[in-house]
Formats: sequence, structure tokens, C-alpha cells
Amino acid sequence: MSNTTKNSGLGMTAKRKLADAVIYIVLILMSIIWLTPFVCIVLQSFRVESTWQVGYVVPKVWGLDNYKNILNTDFVKWYSNTFIMAVVVSVLQTIIVLCMSYTLSRFRFKLRKPLMKFMLVLGLFPGMLTMIILYRVLKDLGLTMENAVPGLILVYVASSGMGYYISKGFFDTIPISLDEAARVDGANRLQVLVTMIAPLSKSIIIYTLLNGFMGPWADFIFAKYISFNTSAGMNVAVGLNSWLSKDMIATRYTMFCAGGVLVAIPVTVLFMMFQKHYVAGVTNGSVKG
Repeated sequence: MSNTTKNSGLGMTAKRKLADAVIYIVLILMSIIWLTPFVCIVLQSFRVESTWQVGYVVPKVWGLDNYKNILNTDFVKWYSNTFIMAVVVSVLQTIIVLCMSYTLSRFRFKLRKPLMKFMLVLGLFPGMLTMIILYRVLKDLGLTMENAVPGLILVYVASSGMGYYISKGFFDTIPISLDEAARVDGANRLQVLVTMIAPLSKSIIIYTLLNGFMGPWADFIFAKYISFNTSAGMNVAVGLNSWLSKDMIATRYTMFCAGGVLVAIPVTVLFMMFQKHYVAGVTNGSVKG
């Protein structure tokens, strides 16, 4: 091998290492920028010398007073409301999405493609366009204010079928011969989905469950609109936001930070536990349409 070839190879290796170093530096800087607000909130949640907003980040006096005091407020009710909604919606939404996706993937019927296109176009419209009419409907049904939790569950689950895109793409990658073999053995469509397809679809099921959980957990605008400042019907996002009002922020700011930490814990734990399956669900479900 000539010296020119060796030098060229060494040059390419050096360039590759330099490019990797630059990428890592950029990612580290982005991570620091992204994590800084959360770190500040965590530190402020342990500050007990004052409940006001202050001009420093590291507490002068550390303690768990904010976490203890928050348990004596309506935060517990807000947290339970949000948790109930998130769990119920994630389960029901997953069932509906998987059934819809399996149907569109395996069945061939008239208006199948127009139906898919219609749901795709309908999903492009922002949900805020329907807020007024949904509020009127829920109000007539008595599902607003203190009864906002079942009303929000109804709204979150009602349009679940339109989120079939990723799951359908995943089901398209599973050979249809498995369905045919099970059908020959006498299994019906539901048995095929539950006993044959579902065990092969762990990643897409976890992906759908996490998405269904995150929707109610992070919702603010519609939940605030439906609860209408009634504490019993608030979710945790709306409840914590009420502590930032002019009348309450002076005495509730550090408890607000503590609440933010408690809200972030379940989501962080879930994503850390199922990150691999979540990524696999996204990537495997987007290879086909």
C-alpha cells in the first residue's frame, strides 16, 4: 500500500473522529439547555426559606416541606383525576386503535381507501375548532365542571380510531399467512388478533399505550375549558396553573415546583422503562402506509 493511500486513510479517520466530536459537543450542549429549566424546578422544589420567586437557583435552606404541604391541598385530587383519565384513556384508546388498524390492514372493502383518506384529512384540523361545540354537548350531558373527568375521557377516546397510521403500518409488515393459517384452524378474527397478532406487536402496543397516557396527562387547554375553574374537575396541569395567579403565586410558587416534579416522575419512569419498545413502534410502524 502506498504512502498516499495510507495518508488518505488516516485523513478520513481524523475527519470522521472530528465530525463525531463536533456532533457529541452539540448534543451535550443541547442536553444542557434542555435540562436546565427542569434542574432549576427541582432545586426550587426543595427551597424552604421562602415561598416567593427569588433571584437565585440553589436553595439556602433545603427541606421537603413543599412536598409535605402539597399533600394538604387539592393537588392530590388533581393528580388522581389525571391518573384515572390517563390510565382509562390509554387502555381504551389502544384497544380501539389496534382494532381499527387491524381492520384497515387486513380487510378489503368498498370505501376503505376513501375512509382512510377522510380520517387523515379530518385529523389535520386543529382540535380547538371543535372546543365550543364539544363544550355545549358535554354541558348538556352534565359532564363539565365537577364532572369534567368522565367528559374528558369521552372526548379523548371518541376520536381514537383516527390514530391508526402507525399501527396499520406495523400490521402491514406482519405476513398475512399467519392470519390465514389461524383461520384454517378455526380461529375467528378476534382470536387471530389477540392470540396471533398481539404477541408479535408488543412494541406497537406499548407505543400506543404511552401515547394514550401522555394525551390526558399533558392536556391543558381543553381540560381548563371543560373544568371551568372548578377544582374537583381539574387535571393536574390546570390545577397547578391556578397557583400561578397573582393571588397565589407568592405562597404557592415552591409548591408549584414540587408539583411539577411529581407530575414529571410517572412519564419519565414510563419512557425510561419502555424507550426501546417506543422507538421500535415508531420505526417499524412507519415503513408501510
